[in-house]
Amino acid sequence: MTIGTNAPRSHSSRTIKSNCHYCGYLCGFLATVEGVEGVEGVAGEGSVGERLVGLKPDPSRFPYDEKVINGCHRWRMNLDEIDGPARVNYPLKRVGKRGSGKWERVSWGEALDDIAARLSVLAEEHGTQTLASAIGGPHATYWPLHRFLNLWGSPNNMGIGQICWNTRIWMDTLAYGWPIEADIVPDRTAQVFLWGTNPAESDNSLFWRQLRAMSRSGTPLVVIDPRKTRTARIATLHLAPRPGTDCTLALALIREILASGRADDAFIARWCHGFDELAAHVQPYTLAFAEKATGIPAEHIARAAALFSEPGPSALLSGRGIDQLGPNTAPTHRALSALRAITGDVDRPGACTIMDMSDFIPEIDLEMSTELRPEKRAAQLNLRHTALQSYPAYESVTELTSRLGRTAACPLGKRLPMRYLTSAHPNLVWRAMATGEPYRVGALICMAANPLVTYADTRLVHRALHELSLLVVLEHYLTPTAQLADYVLPSAGAFERPLFQAHGGVSNFCYGGAAAVAPYHERRCDYEFFRELGCRLGQAPHWPHETLEAAIQETLAPTGMSWKAWSERGIYYGMPTFAKHELPALGRSGDKPTPQGFATTTGKIELASAFLEGLGSPRLPEPVHAAVARSQFDGGPAGAYTLITGARTQPYWASSYFNNARFREMHPHPTAQMSAVTLQAAGLVEGQWVEVATSRGHARFVARESSLVDGVVSCEYGWWYPEEAQGEPHLSGLWRSNVNCLTSADIDSCEPLLGSWAYNGLPCTLRPLSE
Repeated sequence: MTIGTNAPRSHSSRTIKSNCHYCGYLCGFLATVEGVEGVEGVAGEGSVGERLVGLKPDPSRFPYDEKVINGCHRWRMNLDEIDGPARVNYPLKRVGKRGSGKWERVSWGEALDDIAARLSVLAEEHGTQTLASAIGGPHATYWPLHRFLNLWGSPNNMGIGQICWNTRIWMDTLAYGWPIEADIVPDRTAQVFLWGTNPAESDNSLFWRQLRAMSRSGTPLVVIDPRKTRTARIATLHLAPRPGTDCTLALALIREILASGRADDAFIARWCHGFDELAAHVQPYTLAFAEKATGIPAEHIARAAALFSEPGPSALLSGRGIDQLGPNTAPTHRALSALRAITGDVDRPGACTIMDMSDFIPEIDLEMSTELRPEKRAAQLNLRHTALQSYPAYESVTELTSRLGRTAACPLGKRLPMRYLTSAHPNLVWRAMATGEPYRVGALICMAANPLVTYADTRLVHRALHELSLLVVLEHYLTPTAQLADYVLPSAGAFERPLFQAHGGVSNFCYGGAAAVAPYHERRCDYEFFRELGCRLGQAPHWPHETLEAAIQETLAPTGMSWKAWSERGIYYGMPTFAKHELPALGRSGDKPTPQGFATTTGKIELASAFLEGLGSPRLPEPVHAAVARSQFDGGPAGAYTLITGARTQPYWASSYFNNARFREMHPHPTAQMSAVTLQAAGLVEGQWVEVATSRGHARFVARESSLVDGVVSCEYGWWYPEEAQGEPHLSGLWRSNVNCLTSADIDSCEPLLGSWAYNGLPCTLRPLSE
């Protein structure tokens, strides 16, 4: 399929390999661009610039199949949105009080000079840690922000890593010595387990098509999710645990595999540490106990255990449903790490691979984390400094990971990306903004994020933003967060900028490509903003490349791949290797070389963790039963329900694309999905508006009947109404259907190792509305 525009065509056209950027997969396209003369905003008024006029899927690059791309709703947006009427095209400076909704157009030079001056004044008064940042995605490149913060001297970069990605990376690393990646391959993988992820909505690409094909061919597929999702509907077995009981389920699976004699005893004896402790630890998690706790029939748990321990590789892939269990997030990931280990499904073809350090320049070197001084690291707003998500723990873990993976391209060994995995805790940063304690956070740079909608506890975030002296937002649209800014700076978007994604710096895999056209109007890449701001603040020697394209070229240089080859192929991929623990250890000689093992304290997979014990955590995964909102739904009273949120819904992406009229026709209202039993108990009917409330606040959704655990309500997140009034107090409908008005990330109730907060398993009430 090809799409095009009716734009005037006064110059010759050409075709360029480029990439869509409306999700994180960066699918390859053939972009047709034409010279356009005298069109305001395209390379300047009265000049000749190039305009994007046509797009066609490129079968030579990911996902290598036009049919896959044609199943996506988003890519067709590009020709309309690249110069859409709602795009921010010029630097905007706030006029009047914060949230006035009034702006004046300024030049980039004026904006950068003023921002640099105001940051300098704030740093003189409160120290460089007074600046924080908030990130989102997928339309961003994060390492330039992290480099700027390291050179400036602030440890306070916020993200949502605590409830997306970080915990899995940390737990995999402590168990196996480095993060893993599922190796789901047709005709190789014997069975697939998907836990807390729904590729039908969150991926909707090549992987989803591959899963459907494998399911049709007879490969067993087990889905663990409280909701009967589209993915669950094609499953061989669907397990629907009560929210927050996933760790109990994982421990019961381990116990059943051990009790039935289906574990890989040889692998355990040679490569697992702490097995006897684990075997004793799981004894209470019988099938009967697990059934009572999770609500899953005992025979279904037993069947899942039998399937996972079948001969042949078992691939287990977890998603954000696990990452958002609050106090149960880390224990659940630890239990899943042990589950893979007892069946020998670690660094095994068709199961998973322990990833390699990159051949290209890794994230940690791009972000220049060594430039952040020790006293600035100590000032970070985070959990206690003995927690895992902290600079001291990061350094200790790096001593382990760097033992392996030393190559000519990577002489320092494996090193995790520092700024992601030591990021500040959002709740503490918002509190510091709002109260000035323990010190004043007076400035925030918000890049491709809309924290009023996508971060927990909207009311606290709102209060915090109003206390800032400087709020700078780099964006495509005037989101609710941007509406409160001092400066809104126009970001280049899809097909206007080169792209480079590298899986957070933990794998030998990167993808992306060249821009198709120069940024329209006065938009710029985020890289250029941080470089030019940094140069104004004394960082010029650390920003040698004027453009992101030049920086990417240097990043790729160690691979030997040229920019031209990168732009043609759109991918660099080191072929995965397996059973690396069996390879001879470097630097050791003898008749029988010693295998290198795993990059852990014992050189084995750590089922029981002395490292975590040293941080004050249990040696073995322990569920936090008190964090589970309800162990059983009894049909009433009409207030005792359990909220889960965070599930993705096509065609939206977090808080993005609600301004697309076609999408709004397809999916016009935010929904609260619940079972028929729950609908009846709450006095609701299908399609009725319902107020969902927690101790934090309330929001309204349209009730929809769905197949999920009775008593559980699944509410969509990310909703705002771009077509409605901007500025205070309305903020484009921020307060109406925003599920983060119901959530909290209070540090006192978060998981203590990383600070994960709960989006799943929250007590809530339901109140039918008349309209």
